[in-house]
Order: sequence, then C-alpha cells, then structure tokens
Amino acid sequence: MANIERVDLNLLAPLAALLEERHVSHAAELAGMSQPAMSRALQRLRDTLGDELLVRAPGGYRLTPRAERVQRQLRAVLPRLESLFAPEEFDPAVAAEAFRVAGTDYARVFAPAVFQRVFQESPRSTLHFRTWHNAIYDDLDRGVVDLVFYAGPGPVAVLRTEHLFDDRFVCVLSADHPLAEQPEIALEEYLNAAHVIVGTTDERQTAIEGRLEGLGARRRAGLTVPYHSLAAHSVLGTRLILTLPARLLAQQRPDTEIRILPAPEEIRPLHYQMAWHPRLDGDLGQRWLRDTVRAVTAELPEPAPEGTGGETD
Repeated sequence: MANIERVDLNLLAPLAALLEERHVSHAAELAGMSQPAMSRALQRLRDTLGDELLVRAPGGYRLTPRAERVQRQLRAVLPRLESLFAPEEFDPAVAAEAFRVAGTDYARVFAPAVFQRVFQESPRSTLHFRTWHNAIYDDLDRGVVDLVFYAGPGPVAVLRTEHLFDDRFVCVLSADHPLAEQPEIALEEYLNAAHVIVGTTDERQTAIEGRLEGLGARRRAGLTVPYHSLAAHSVLGTRLILTLPARLLAQQRPDTEIRILPAPEEIRPLHYQMAWHPRLDGDLGQRWLRDTVRAVTAELPEPAPEGTGGETD
C-alpha cells in the first residue's frame, strides 16, 4: 500500500483524460476542469510517476512508453473502481444471497410463508434456518447469523430489535383433565398443577417463567420437551397442562381429546420480535429480507378463539 498512500487518487480522472485526448485543453474539457488546473494536474502526475507522460511532437503530443502502459492498465482498473464506488443496487430477481436466520420452532407460525416469498422473488438466493441456542445473540454479534426471531428476554443493547406481532397464551389439557370443563384456569389452580415445559433456553419456557417469577411464583415441571411441535402430543391421558402461544394451534385439525382454555390472566401476551446487528442496517439484501418478514407477519390472521383444540404435527 506504500505506493497508493503517496498518490492523490483525485488525479486518476485527469490522468485518464490526458492519456485519451493527448492534449491539455481537450483533456480539461473532457474532465470538466479549467486548462490551468489540468496543466497543474499534468505536472503533479509527471512528478508522481517520474515520467513525462506526454511529449511534444509534430502535430501534437505523443504518449511515452510508460504512459501507454499506464493507459492500458487504467482501461482495466477504472471500470472496476467505478463499480466499487457506485451506489449499490439490489434486485432480488437476480441476486444470489445466502441468508442466515435463527429461531425456535415457534417460527413455524410465519417462516414457511417467508420462505415461499423469498424463493418466489429471489429464486437464486438460499436460506439457512439455524436452531435456537443460549448463545444465539453472540452468533448475531459475531456475524454467524444475520437475523434472529425471539420472544422473552431480549438481546444486548448494541443489537437492533423490532417488534413483529403479539400472541396470547393458552392452556392445552387432555379432555379428561379435572380442569378441562372449566371456562378458565385461575393462577392458583395453574400453579398447583404439573406442566409440560417447552425448554427452549436452559429447559425454561422463558416467556412464561419470567412472568411468573415477577409475581414471585413458580410452576412445577412434570415433563420438559425441546420443541413446541412435540409438546401438544404429550398431554393426552395425563394431568399435565401445556401453555402455548395461541397462533401455534390456529391451523390445527379439531381434536375432541384435548381442550384449549385461556391461560391465567397474569400470564401476559407474548411479544415476538426480530433482531439484527447494526452493521447490517444499510445492506440492501438484508433490508429486503427484513421487509419481507415485515410484510408476511403483517398479514398473519388472528389466532382462533379458545375451545376444542387440534393435533400438532
């Protein structure tokens, strides 16, 4: 880099004009400069390159051998520099981006529609959906993933966050559970029961555990499972209560063997968000991906009312 550091890159345009026109006045007109300014630029270029570049000859100026070599190099380099410093554009139809996102399996509520829209509009791009884990925000900070979907405790303050939508919690019970015929479950009844815990983080369902801990309460785990999709199958024929976001059950087939009741009112709604690193704020591909997520989640239907539930797959 030593040679570049001693050069004023503003001289590249005058240099290209001089070598093309081989005439100071014509080069000045081509570069939009005054003739005296172009003359000064020529002298600086001669000093920098240690060569006359243009020498007077009958009928005008001739290029020195060094100038001819420089001109050939400039014809290859300048278009690349122009591309390097030109404003970026993003056309999803021709882009071939590799998007890396992460979240729990709750993302099934909207992710398939996001995937479909991405591949419809950007068929050459790829998507990598990564499993949620306790250090996922570190992955975001290190650039291992681009976009994280989450509920519960948020990431560190340096990351960008944006609210996408809310969901309410419901309780899923076996139809023969003693509380199944009640219109709702009181918090005391809820805390006295055994529960299916969807352990997304440290075997905790953090969006619920955090709310209960704020009340000085704690529920008893009868069964811990890693995925929402496994949880609803686990209550049949048991005295367990499963607490899930309602949108997860919105598209399920009716099933007379389970009941869905409102969660105790003390368990407030779930706020679902996305997070990304500030370095991706201006990246046009990433902005398009976030816009796609916004558009899809804005179209989500409201969850079905509580009542007879459905099977999960």
